[in-house]
Amino acid sequence: MSGLAQCLFGRGAVVTGSDLAPNENTLRLERTGIRVFYGHAAENIGDADAVVFSSAIGEENAELRAARGKGLRVLSRAELLAEIAACYEHVIAVAGCHGKTTATAMCAHVLDACAGSCSAHIGGADRAYGNFRECGTKYFVTEACEYKANFLRLRPEVALVLNTDADHLESYGDDAALLAAYRSFVGSAQTAIVCGEDRIARGVHGALTFGLREGCAVRAEDVRSVHGKYAFTLCVRGEPRARVALRVYGKHNVYNALAAAAVAEQFGFPSALAAEGLQRFSGIARRFEKLGSLNGAVLIADYAHHPREIAAALAAAREICTGRLFVVFQPHTYSRTRLLFGGFVSVLSGVEDLVVYKTYAAREYFDAAGSALTLAQSLPNSLYIERMRELEIYLRCSVRSGDLVLILGAGDIYYVARQLLRKKS
Repeated sequence: MSGLAQCLFGRGAVVTGSDLAPNENTLRLERTGIRVFYGHAAENIGDADAVVFSSAIGEENAELRAARGKGLRVLSRAELLAEIAACYEHVIAVAGCHGKTTATAMCAHVLDACAGSCSAHIGGADRAYGNFRECGTKYFVTEACEYKANFLRLRPEVALVLNTDADHLESYGDDAALLAAYRSFVGSAQTAIVCGEDRIARGVHGALTFGLREGCAVRAEDVRSVHGKYAFTLCVRGEPRARVALRVYGKHNVYNALAAAAVAEQFGFPSALAAEGLQRFSGIARRFEKLGSLNGAVLIADYAHHPREIAAALAAAREICTGRLFVVFQPHTYSRTRLLFGGFVSVLSGVEDLVVYKTYAAREYFDAAGSALTLAQSLPNSLYIERMRELEIYLRCSVRSGDLVLILGAGDIYYVARQLLRKKS
């Protein structure tokens, strides 16, 4: 939402907005001159001509009800994104359960290196571009969110699918419906790029594929880890094209990089320029981000909130950890925890020093079956914590130099960790 607000403001629109409390996004918007209200109230809409709402907003919201009552134009975030995307010549939409933000940002850097310009709508803060970058109208890359089938609003030239793991099942009902939505998304585009190792590749004919396995059109060979950061030879249809050295941690980012390189290949750009763009990319906030240190232990935050994402973050952490690995995980929504409960237990059961922090409910009401406490009770190695002060005491008494503390979750645990570090002195 904040990226779209920046886009409209940059085009000369008068933009206001509201949120429950100040955060990095709202403060950044205020610094640019956008007025932000804290708390939702009917009078906040003022003399607006249109009101845009996110999927986190229910129909009972005071501002949304007031807008409908006044007969104003009301758009969902996905509808506004589709209208903005229609202003660009070439639109690349990046979908998938994991890696959308990183792959979108990588695509932006690659297209910038290849074409000299690229506008981008990114779900997190890229170190160079932020979460929205306006740079010409030829190329536009955006995340395509599968929640409530929002990505079906877009009509991209290129549909890029990173993976199709089960998620948001509270919205789809079952995994088959989710996969069908991904196939509809691919069908809405002129061309498709898909991971050749994902199940969707079997049902999408003519797509450009990427991955590590034999048979993928865009492939990584001679993959090597250098202190947790990966380098590989970029091969296209069996031909070695360029050597890529990533500046971000984790083998999972090889897949994200291959996806971005496939976009360059789709548009006919040289692989050497794609490699140059990938090497410019230095990371996204909350994606294996080093926050600081506590008692000499390094604190790293990652947005991982799905079992597969947690597995990837754990693998990256274990590659660079020289002491004990402490993990603090905050479940994101009760429904996801309940529906993927077995996956969470499986991936976290191997962590020796584990804290399960209280659930970030987001848009949901309490559900004991999907609560953080219920998850913790199924993990004998875990400690359940509800308050920042408890977490602070535990970490201060437990960690030491050489240890690594991995903070996992898409909720407010990131801000809890940052506040904890500010108190360390």
